[in-house]
Amino acid sequence: MQKIFLSLLLLLLTLLRSSAQEDLKKKAFVFPESSNTAHVVLKTTSQRPLTSFTLCLRSCTDLPHTAGLFSYASRRYDNEISLQKEKPNQYSLYMGTSYVTFIVPLKPTPPPGGEHVCVSWESATGLVEFWVDGQPLLRKSLMKGHVIVTEAYILLGQEQDSFGGSFDINQSLVGEITDVYMWDRVLSPEEVPKAFYNQELPGYLFNWRALNYTIKGYVVVKPALFSL
Repeated sequence: MQKIFLSLLLLLLTLLRSSAQEDLKKKAFVFPESSNTAHVVLKTTSQRPLTSFTLCLRSCTDLPHTAGLFSYASRRYDNEISLQKEKPNQYSLYMGTSYVTFIVPLKPTPPPGGEHVCVSWESATGLVEFWVDGQPLLRKSLMKGHVIVTEAYILLGQEQDSFGGSFDINQSLVGEITDVYMWDRVLSPEEVPKAFYNQELPGYLFNWRALNYTIKGYVVVKPALFSL
């Protein structure tokens, strides 16, 4: 009887570690190796279709090829929202059947830790804004008039080619992600620098300081090596 109790207790502790809502300040998700299974599922209670959003995160990888950072798939589009780092100085935002690419100016000395990016979009104009370490790049246009549905499988560290699956090991992240925040609105130019410094802003869909997540596969939560 005692062995059964201990087994159930260990199972419960494992489940609590893999699925949690917690304050992840100064912590990071570490993806140590290429994989077609490892990812972190994000959960939100929002039930409203999105006509705008801002996503910010800090990541670090030395991969020379595509790495899936954030993927929001619906049964309509596997790329309802997908943020990918495709080269050391290139990011792409995929939405529905279209995408835009942003080229980041190469720095003489790469930052010692992660690179902070914010991407925002609004349906009314279709404008996409992209910010790197608090500095804006030129605006571009994507999916004007589009509405993002709420039934979604949302994750970090992979690129979905179907709803909740069909991961490609060659698009998986090897590296770290921290400071993930998402809002149901476009942050103003005055607010983005505050996001860079992790200052609190209203309208969260995902809040790194109270994140509801589930770890799938080989992903480890550790103290962040590069966080503000």
